[in-house]
Amino acid sequence: MNKNKLLILVGIAAAAIAVLGWRLSAQRAPASSPADSSPPALELAAEEVFTAHAETLSLGLPLSGALKATQTALVKARVAGELMDLVVREGDTVKAGQVIARIDPTEYQARWRQAKQQAESAKAQMDIAQKQYDNNEALVRQGFISQTALQTSLMSLNGARAAWQSAVAAADVAQKALDDATLKAPIGGQIAQRLAQPGERLVIDAKVVEIVNLGQFELEAALPAQDATGVQIGMKAQLQVEGVDPPVSATVLRINPSTQAGSRSVLAYLGVPGQEGLRQGAFAQGTLGTRSVQAIAVPLGSVRTDKPQPYVQVIEGDRVRHVGVEPGARIQVGNQTRVVVSGLSEGAQVLAPAAGALREGVKVKPAAAVAR
Repeated sequence: MNKNKLLILVGIAAAAIAVLGWRLSAQRAPASSPADSSPPALELAAEEVFTAHAETLSLGLPLSGALKATQTALVKARVAGELMDLVVREGDTVKAGQVIARIDPTEYQARWRQAKQQAESAKAQMDIAQKQYDNNEALVRQGFISQTALQTSLMSLNGARAAWQSAVAAADVAQKALDDATLKAPIGGQIAQRLAQPGERLVIDAKVVEIVNLGQFELEAALPAQDATGVQIGMKAQLQVEGVDPPVSATVLRINPSTQAGSRSVLAYLGVPGQEGLRQGAFAQGTLGTRSVQAIAVPLGSVRTDKPQPYVQVIEGDRVRHVGVEPGARIQVGNQTRVVVSGLSEGAQVLAPAAGALREGVKVKPAAAVAR
């Protein structure tokens, strides 16, 4: 029993010595300064900082849409029958009036011959009636027949003439049907779609080919109603068309007098001259009614709206500060959308959208700011 008590006393003494040694070492250690306990500065890449500076900017209404050829034609079958001699394909160039296909004309040729012969027969009957009337007219003058007989022959002549005119009209209809069996290009251009195949049995109004003329295009742009009031016919726009490097000029040709249901937007129609590289359906975007101003513009994503007043994140010294701004017009600079702001000083280092949202007062270490 005495041995166990001795072991317990030895353990207690060892623990006391350990606690005493820890306290002495803590007293010898220097106290850490508040600066050492602060979090390290957030390092920013060069593309995450934007240097704001006043520059000459071209302002206008942003617009976008698909290019449409001003002249397009859908060639349809005007008569029913088997499609023949369709040799044009997508991309082929055709001229106005060029024969592009035929519909089997056998039936329509027979109908035209029949109608033509009926017209000739009616013409012969009319000639006979005319001679009878002339003879009766001479007999009336000589007193051999009555005036009633002359009137009867006149009615027969009029009936024969009407029958002949009707037969001629029927022959004209048959001739038109025969002509319609030959399909011609109504405009010059290129084949955009081939919608039928040779040997196919077509009904009336069946689509055969679509032709587009790439000499002139139109852009249908939807503008906000409040901005459309300043748009006038003849205003110029600069468009960037996908697949075409240099900007393309456009001119406002027409403005729709009505707003669109739902969106309440106003459609403006811009004419775009045809040039190499422009195609039907190509997407285009740009600005309308440009004017030059001297202002500061920052990337659109740099203006944050998670507070009651829009603000930008600015680096002052080594800290982030939120500066309230008033956004203005939007512009397109290359592939970047910027917004004109007031309330920002020249040369301010603004956090770009890539930096994300940072709490005010956060310590940062920016790389060299980039003016873009």
